[in-house]
Amino acid sequence: MQKEIKPRVAPKLPADWDEQALDSLSTFPSARDFVLANWQKDPRGVNGLGVMLNHPAATKAFLGFNNHVSIKSSLSKRIRELLILRISWLRRSEYEFIQHVVLGLRAGLTDAEIERLQYGPDAAGWDPIDADLVRAADELMADACISDATFARLSQNFSTEQIIDMIYAVGCYEIAAMMFKTLGAQLEPGVTPLSDEVRARMYEQKK
Repeated sequence: MQKEIKPRVAPKLPADWDEQALDSLSTFPSARDFVLANWQKDPRGVNGLGVMLNHPAATKAFLGFNNHVSIKSSLSKRIRELLILRISWLRRSEYEFIQHVVLGLRAGLTDAEIERLQYGPDAAGWDPIDADLVRAADELMADACISDATFARLSQNFSTEQIIDMIYAVGCYEIAAMMFKTLGAQLEPGVTPLSDEVRARMYEQKK
């Protein structure tokens, strides 16, 4: 298991975004506009988008999907971020996890919940619905399928459309984790890395 993610592909930074790059980013306009407006003073996300822009056509297609998951999903922002953080944690995608801790807190997750999700659905203190959301992410990663029991409980509180959006959220950010880790996306300057304690916990987790 590779713990240190080394840079493999140079990110394309906004100063070098040409017409093709901007067209690629047009399918996720809020991400594009955030990075363009803030990258020199708050560069979060620029390296993730930047490494993907080495293949603009494929990135355009992926970001259309990502835009649905992040903006147009039938799930609340809080639920989306809970699922994204869990799959990021399971995939040991430090870059993705760190980015979404910020977004998760903004969406209403607490520091305690972000710590709890690191221990999984059976950790003490979960609301039963939240526990099943975390469990769904675990089951999707382990078997590409939410189990009958978990599906039945989720169906008591969520529509079929919402459960489909759960699958899309986990799948989208599993792809993103593969991208960031394989291409070696690095934390941007000024972004705080995981503490030694949390990082050790991430890599010691059983799969």
